[in-house]
Amino acid sequence: MKLIIQIPCLNEEDTLPVTLAELPRAIDGIDVIEVLVIDDGSTDRTAAVARELGVHHVVSHDTNKGLAAAFKTGLNACLEHGADIIVNTDADNQYPGRYIPALVEPILKRRADMVIGDRQTGQIEGFSRLKKSLQHLGSAVVRYVSETTVPDAPSGFRALSREAALRINIFTDYSYTLETIIQAGKKNLTTVHIPIQINPQTRESRLMRSTLHYVTRSMVTILRLFLLYEPLRSFTYVSLPFFLAGAGLWLRFLILMLMGEAARGSNVQSVMVGAVAIITAVLIFMIGLVGEILAINRQLNEEMLYYLKQIVYKKDIVYKKDED
Repeated sequence: MKLIIQIPCLNEEDTLPVTLAELPRAIDGIDVIEVLVIDDGSTDRTAAVARELGVHHVVSHDTNKGLAAAFKTGLNACLEHGADIIVNTDADNQYPGRYIPALVEPILKRRADMVIGDRQTGQIEGFSRLKKSLQHLGSAVVRYVSETTVPDAPSGFRALSREAALRINIFTDYSYTLETIIQAGKKNLTTVHIPIQINPQTRESRLMRSTLHYVTRSMVTILRLFLLYEPLRSFTYVSLPFFLAGAGLWLRFLILMLMGEAARGSNVQSVMVGAVAIITAVLIFMIGLVGEILAINRQLNEEMLYYLKQIVYKKDIVYKKDED
């Protein structure tokens, strides 16, 4: 059983040594533990420091492509190097390495495909009341969309089985945290969580420029994924107000007519506006049906991609390369 711990990095030459020092060297049930650093276009000595400290694999982006791209690059590299379990952690040492054995345990026992480290954000002293509330609200939305029970959706501390890594495809360019949970839920991958305590903050977040920026980008990501995975449901919700408004206007006209208050030619605007509203609702619903057909096609393509990845990242081929 091979575990690879991947660490996305951007100018982390100062914090990377501390992060690496906390990583476990042995875990029960794991035969091999390796570390992979993804240098996301750093302008300092991050890659050189990683190699000096004995990191097994270093993958570098020529330019900064963002956290989601770095996570995706790391997953592919870990699969290429034959990982059975992949742990993702931050280079700023936010997540203590001592929790990694507990993080991978549900996967080792085949009780989960993905495990999220729950930072218990409500108890973090460094988080403002507003930030705690937004984290709670955002996680609740992700739970609803993904139909999972993850209490801390933005947590980047997570473990994935090889099967989960093969199944998950990153589409967003901002953050992988929300998307991977939603995908796991929609693809029937079992997702669980464990409680953790984080280390003291070493630097300001580079992903969260401001609360407004983070909330806006996160909500756009959730909406995009909801449309992607639940198009019919999404457009049905959008069409419903138009249908109810149109039906209400028609019902009003019918009641007035039965009461004898609707003379010939009067209140005809209710009929016309109601008809427009109902036609609009039907058109929106039809867009949802088209989206549902496209979603089925996407699922078939993802299934083909899954089997293609199995061929490309076939473990016996990878180990043969390693031996060479």
